[in-house]
Order: sequence, then C-alpha cells, then structure tokens
Amino acid sequence: MKFTFNHLWMRLGAVALCGALSATAGAADTDYPAHEIRFIVPWAPGGSTDIVGRALQHLAAKDGYKLVVENLAGASGSIGLAKVARSAPDGYTLGLGTTSTLVLHTQGVTDLRPDQFTTIASASVDPMVLVVPKDGPATLEAFLDDMKKNPGKVSVGTSGANNISHLFAVMTSRAAKAPFIHVPYTGGSRVVTDLGGHQITAGILKPSESKAQMDAGVIKPLAVYAQERLSFMPDVPTFKEKGYDVFPYGQVTQASYVVTPAGIPEPVRKKLVAEFHKIIQSDEFQDFARQNGFFVEDSTGTQLQKQIADMQVSFDKMGTQIFNTSK
Repeated sequence: MKFTFNHLWMRLGAVALCGALSATAGAADTDYPAHEIRFIVPWAPGGSTDIVGRALQHLAAKDGYKLVVENLAGASGSIGLAKVARSAPDGYTLGLGTTSTLVLHTQGVTDLRPDQFTTIASASVDPMVLVVPKDGPATLEAFLDDMKKNPGKVSVGTSGANNISHLFAVMTSRAAKAPFIHVPYTGGSRVVTDLGGHQITAGILKPSESKAQMDAGVIKPLAVYAQERLSFMPDVPTFKEKGYDVFPYGQVTQASYVVTPAGIPEPVRKKLVAEFHKIIQSDEFQDFARQNGFFVEDSTGTQLQKQIADMQVSFDKMGTQIFNTSK
C-alpha cells in the first residue's frame, strides 16, 4: 500500500482528536463540578431520608456543590435508586441509598444490586422506634396484649413494604404471637400524620422523622428496636430488656448513604468522597444528627462499598426466612 500525505494527515488528525478528547475529559474532571448536580432522594418530602438529603444539600452548597434535590418516592426507595443506577456515570447524578433496598433485593422485589452503584459516604444510621398516638397503650406490654386480644385488627404503619421497618413490624407481630394489618406508606412523614389522626394503631419510625411530634406530645414511643437504650431517648426501653428478641437472625440496621452510578471517573469519585466526608463529619452535621435522633459513622468509598456488599449477604440469609413466614 502506497503511503501518501493524505494518510499522514488522517493519522495526525486521529492523534490530535484523541488528545483533544483526553484533554477535555481531564479538564472536566479537574473542573468538576462545572454545573448543578441532580440529587435523587428516593422517598417522600419530610421523611428522615429527605431531611438528611436536604442537610447535605445545604452544607455542600457552601463548597460550591449545587445539589438539586429531587424526591422520587415509591417501591420502598427502589424507583428513585433505579433512576440513579441508569444515569450517566459522570458524577452529575447522586442518590441516597438505604439498607432497605438490600432487603428488597433479598425478596426479589427489586433487581438493584450494590455493584450497580459507586458508594461515596455513609450519611446516617437510624434506630427504629415503635410509636403510638398520645392516648394509645402506655407500655410495650399493653400494646402487645392489645395485639393478642385483637388478632388481625391492629394496624401498623411503616415507610414502605418489604423493607426494614416492615421487617420490624413482622417481628413485633411475632412477639405478640398475633397477626396484624400492615399499612405501607411512601415515607415516614405520612405515617406520623395518620398516626396523629388515629388512622392507624401504631407506627415504626425513625426518631429523625418523628422526634418533633414525640416532643410535642402528639405521639409517644413505646420501645426501641436496638440492643441498648438510645442516649437521646433514655427513658424508652428496648424490646430486648423486655424479653423480646427482634434480632433472631442477626443485627439489622437502617442506614442511608450517598451513591452514584457505577463507573464514574476516579478523579470525580475521589472529589465526591472527600467532599461528603468533610461535610458529614463536620460539627454542623454532627450537631444536626444529635438534634434529629440519628447517628453518623465515619465510613466512605471502597470501605463502605464492602460493608454494604457484606450486608447484602447477611440480608440474603435472614430476609427470606422472616418475610416468608409473615404471610
């Protein structure tokens, strides 16, 4: 084949194009974020995950990260997270994942997997509390006794179906040895509203989405789904100390964490990990956590990614046993 100047120019052009694309990509990584970032919160406004998401939005804005919160509720968070997973892996779509999605996967309710996301940082760890209206049963024992006396008539509201709060509703039913009516909502704020209006008998909620109503006396806590009493609710007993094991298959934790689609550029991933670690570990966010009744862990990046993968394995072992016997 005869070599011509046309071949030379074509080769030089190809090299120049590759160089330009590489330089553009590098510049994009260096300039990140160059514009607004979509931040998908897969739960309804006003719930605990939304509250955490908007606190992160506020703090990130101080460093030039313009997060635009978009609430995409439904299917216990899987609708919004599915949109995150399908988005371009460019760092301009983030989401708040929760461990409830891991429970959904266990039951085949969603096909979302941990490896479809790049995990950025742990945002919150939430204890769960059994709550009733202000004039409801005075103690956990009285509530469980009501369940026994009225099998299949006591209604328990949770923020979704087939998730961790639903799991605890099932374990409460087992403690009473009586069936119940499960009422799933698209977020904890709606559970609080119907609980205060006596539309449901009880709810299983995070303090971060119900503490204000507890403090106002609209609803009251009966027991905590935890191994020990909570420092910010020292007078509320645990199921454990009352003699009820709500963790027969191992410890279950409700947590939220910042994610992006899998495969984002490494420089962008590092920037996001550094930024969210900074704001989540800041005094302002730590104070916010204490005021709203949740905990903060110092876990980011690949370390957190492994923790979530390990949690999925644990949920796969316990979730089916619990929900299969709840029907």
